[in-house]
Amino acid sequence: MQLTLGPIQYYWPRNDIHSFYEAMLHQPIERIYLGEVVCGKRHELRANDWIELAQQLQSYSEKSIVLSTLTLLESNADLNLVKRLCENDGLLVEANDMSAVQILSQAKLPFVCGSAINIYNHHTLEYLQSLGMQRWVVPVEMGKLQLQTIMQALDHELEVEVFAYGHMPLAYSARCFTARHLNMDKDSCGYRCIDYPHGLALNTQENEHLFVINGIQTLSGQPVNLLSHWQDFDSCKVTALRLSPQWQAMQDIIRAFDAIRLDNKSSLEGGVDGYWLSKPGLDIIAKAG
Repeated sequence: MQLTLGPIQYYWPRNDIHSFYEAMLHQPIERIYLGEVVCGKRHELRANDWIELAQQLQSYSEKSIVLSTLTLLESNADLNLVKRLCENDGLLVEANDMSAVQILSQAKLPFVCGSAINIYNHHTLEYLQSLGMQRWVVPVEMGKLQLQTIMQALDHELEVEVFAYGHMPLAYSARCFTARHLNMDKDSCGYRCIDYPHGLALNTQENEHLFVINGIQTLSGQPVNLLSHWQDFDSCKVTALRLSPQWQAMQDIIRAFDAIRLDNKSSLEGGVDGYWLSKPGLDIIAKAG
């Protein structure tokens, strides 16, 4: 079972991004995804910078490095960003919308299908495999039983990656929620997302932590934590677990998941797991440990 590090969801300063990935090179993870996946306006690192960083990480370690594309394209500039990442000359790309799939398949390049691409049956999987998909990142809301059903019906071998820890990316909108919260216009937002390295908490009237807003993106209020469901993954033919970057405690999260690979014993406090058992996502079904 591989451990992978998904792309950073939040808007971090350039130096912090470089420091974060430098630290991740020394962690027991096999694959690193990087790139801007939320908002094309974010410019601490542009397309060429992401490619250069990916190439540097590839040269410094034996880890697999993958470039991730935008999830919601709103302009020609966004499309050009996706094209540049897809034409990176050698690195595998995670396609997070069908524009990237089209570009990569037409160039006869292999790719990863990100969780934002809506795949809910084996027919779609087989079609995308025919276009060059090598790995499928399962939609974050898909539970164990649905995944088992799909994989049992699939005739071909496929690498399957499950979002196992982190605030789940649930939705994207043309409206920027961070700008609206600050009473700013989206087109002149001042890139204020950078002031919120963990996003902005959105609570209910009962003061329950329901969502995290992050620019145009809505994330789950609580992180999903599937560590306690480790034994389920073989029956679902899962080959990799994705851990979403957090500014705090990232190394502890990685160590907990790595430890359970070694001796089936580990613990990691916090998080929810309802979706995995076809329950409300906010539910905590099993203790994480």
